[in-house]
Amino acid sequence: MLPESATPPHAYEHLTPDKVLDALASVGLIGDGRLMTLSSYENRVYQVHLEAAPNAPSEVVVVKFYRPDRWSDAQIIEEHDFATELMAAEIPMIGPLRLEGQTLNHFGGFSFSVSPSRGGRRPELEDLSVLEWIGRLMARLHTVGRAKPFALRPALDMQSFGYNSRDILRAGNYLPLDMESRWHKAFEEAMQTAQGVFDSVGQVKQIRLHGDCHPGNILWTPEGMQGAGPHFVDLDDARSGPAVQDLWMLLSGDRSQCLRQLGALVDGYDEFGEFDRRELALIEPLRTLRMVHYSAWLAQRWHDPIFPINFPWFGSSDYWKGQVDMLEEQTEAMQAAPLVA
Repeated sequence: MLPESATPPHAYEHLTPDKVLDALASVGLIGDGRLMTLSSYENRVYQVHLEAAPNAPSEVVVVKFYRPDRWSDAQIIEEHDFATELMAAEIPMIGPLRLEGQTLNHFGGFSFSVSPSRGGRRPELEDLSVLEWIGRLMARLHTVGRAKPFALRPALDMQSFGYNSRDILRAGNYLPLDMESRWHKAFEEAMQTAQGVFDSVGQVKQIRLHGDCHPGNILWTPEGMQGAGPHFVDLDDARSGPAVQDLWMLLSGDRSQCLRQLGALVDGYDEFGEFDRRELALIEPLRTLRMVHYSAWLAQRWHDPIFPINFPWFGSSDYWKGQVDMLEEQTEAMQAAPLVA
């Protein structure tokens, strides 16, 4: 059972359609009343049609209201600056517009940004030529990422994604009594194994990353259309870490499938940069850290009403049994020979 406590209304409950339109009006953009909520759990994101005006950046924009108390304004601006660097390097990244002289604005207690609306579909990752294209693009993104470090945004490492996540779950009593000791045992074994892999690989370059480069954050424009090919969206999880973090979430299937996919990605990457193949051994440790971090993320967001609605299974004994099983499987996977390319 999840802990129960009386909590005040969540901030997002006050984010009405009128407030969304008023926020846009505060930076000189007038919505025509057509507003659609886009899929996002972490933030609140809306597609808004604008009235025709000389200063309107496009007919349709996307406005993002950042989750209060997650990132500081300075950390969000650092993300925006990274997006601006990528776009200046002609890397297809959908970044925020500069309005009223800045990319981050405030209204009604919320920080928000506005971006052009650009559609696209998920890339066909079964097509190796698509993966090569994405690999080339990723190498260019990482070239910009290597140019300088983040000053304020955190790193993806054992402490932040692993042990801090454990501490959040422990402090909030999110683990049911019948699974608590089993999960902690599986967690400790997985973390020890992961640390051993990190130690065996040795020091790798920590660069600015997209950070959450799953297929849903790479949109594909069909060939023959303007801007054909992949483009990146959503740098909300941008962090420092090893380059392979931005590659492994694009792999799926059994080992032979993953080897083919990885080969295509790295072949494309090597056309524009040099990929450190030692990092391939970090794929399973990074996958393990993401699993643990995901549980802590759900726990931290549980007071947001949309989370119990969309994740009703979280906190059940069955959920935590599944997590124990996956941690044990990951411990075995981290001990196996890594993928090669």
